[in-house]
Amino acid sequence: MGGLSIASLVAAMPASVAQGLIWGLMAIGVFITFKILNFADLTVDGSIALGGAVAVMAVTNGCPVPVAMLLATLSGVLAGLVTGILNTLLGIPDILAGILSQIALYSINMNIMGKANTAISVAKYNLIVTLRDITHTIIVGLIFIVAIIALLYWFFGTERGATVRVTGCNENMARAQGINTNTAKVVGLSISNGLVGLSGSLLAQYQGNADVNMGRGAIVIGLAAVIIGEVIGEALLRKYLNFAGRMAFAVIGAIIYYMVITFVLWLGLPSWNMKLISAIVVAVFLAVPHLKGKYKSSFAGASKKGGAM
Repeated sequence: MGGLSIASLVAAMPASVAQGLIWGLMAIGVFITFKILNFADLTVDGSIALGGAVAVMAVTNGCPVPVAMLLATLSGVLAGLVTGILNTLLGIPDILAGILSQIALYSINMNIMGKANTAISVAKYNLIVTLRDITHTIIVGLIFIVAIIALLYWFFGTERGATVRVTGCNENMARAQGINTNTAKVVGLSISNGLVGLSGSLLAQYQGNADVNMGRGAIVIGLAAVIIGEVIGEALLRKYLNFAGRMAFAVIGAIIYYMVITFVLWLGLPSWNMKLISAIVVAVFLAVPHLKGKYKSSFAGASKKGGAM
């Protein structure tokens, strides 16, 4: 431990925050499918790479960066639309529908770029975020997060947004109320993957390249962020945690996740252990609500027995 520098760890944390904010957009997308729609969508591994590929190729071919990011978002929407159609119209289970889309997107991303990796430099293009300016990236990331959360908070308060929430809560009840649950699923998946595509466009700019494998394990990061944020949010705010707060804590979860990863790397552990660390982190935070509820039940039972005596 004597060779470890606290100063180097502290210096690396702003980059973790910047990366967490970028992946936080993806985490909000995962939150929509995993928590609101109750849909296990594995499309995100492919749609985040799709967003990066579309954005980089658009910029390198003379397209303005904001327009390129819009195209990346729309490409994500289309990816979610395809997954939704596979599930609703063709009756393919949600996990398999996501896997099929994810596999197809690998080939699509290769066709878009023509190769596995395409670089993009801030020295040549006027990128919105970059690894060279962490402070600027954090500010831009915060602006995007606040704007997206505000927009989603408004949308899910509308009649159309409410149908998505009701479908995820109780699909049979929603159908009994005359709601077209298939349409609600497609809308939710499209919005979710649109956000993932947007996140991919920012990530590609930040790291200076788009890669067909840049989304590998993205669903694990997204779930980790959502679960970490949910546990921390409920512990801090409890009944005061509203819908916007849950989305915000998903982003906070992404930041904490990358801080943990930075800390692990700082300890000098091999980088190939990152997947193992991620699995352990997710398992721990998944277990916390269950163990907490189990402890409360045991405590309540013991109290009743004590009162009866």
